Amino acid sequence: MGPDAVWLDRFKRHLATERRVSAHTVNGYLRELAALSAWCDKRGIDTWQALDVRAVRDFAARSHAAGLAPRSIQRPKAGRRLPEALNADQMAGLLAFTPKDGIGRRDLAIMELFYSSGLRLAELIALNLSDLDLADRTVRVLGKGGKQRINPIGRPAIKALRAWLAERTALARPDETAVFVGRGGRRLGARLVQRRVAELARAQGLPIHMHPHLFRHSFATHLLESSRDLRGVQELLGHANISTTQIYTHLDFQHLARIYERSHPRARKRG
Repeated sequence: MGPDAVWLDRFKRHLATERRVSAHTVNGYLRELAALSAWCDKRGIDTWQALDVRAVRDFAARSHAAGLAPRSIQRPKAGRRLPEALNADQMAGLLAFTPKDGIGRRDLAIMELFYSSGLRLAELIALNLSDLDLADRTVRVLGKGGKQRINPIGRPAIKALRAWLAERTALARPDETAVFVGRGGRRLGARLVQRRVAELARAQGLPIHMHPHLFRHSFATHLLESSRDLRGVQELLGHANISTTQIYTHLDFQHLARIYERSHPRARKRG
């Protein structure tokens, strides 16, 4: 049993253009589909329609026993995990550093913009100078599936961006359009941004592993806690489906539950 070539091509396009996953992830999905197809052939399952839940669980169990990573096994459909988020004090502490040079000002501008506008890593590194309107305090973002949105930029991020753009002129090559560039004058790559965020978080004494998407999770969580506007948060995040945004309501409930446990007389444990 093998995936129909037409549907396989559609699936690859869906991964690449709508979900915008990396080539490495696309190849991972295709390898796992091939492994599942071979497993079905050995067991006489000759159509996808004949593949039921019990068979998929059996495949997952045998794959795990063979050493396949849990995240790979879960790709048929993993249960959605609640995203991590920093609390407001942790975020304020992370952003409360004084840059010592142009690269430091760049890094602060990156982190302020991540948190201020809820950008994905791929969206941030793809920004061009023409996407920024500092006078209007907005940024034009090209999101998943090529969908464009306009997000506001907060005042601290505007201040950090102005400071960085004053330094950028001396670093960027004349033909470079990227907002954020490295020492070589070219557009930053994703791995460098990930590394710098983690290094700065450690330097600030943050007790968790910091990665760029935590800014986005924190942006959504804090905004939802204060506004209760799920549709508005959906638009700012660029989610096509509101069910994707609704996961942050679970985080908000957890936050409220902790407050209840600490504060309500009937919630306190009695000895």
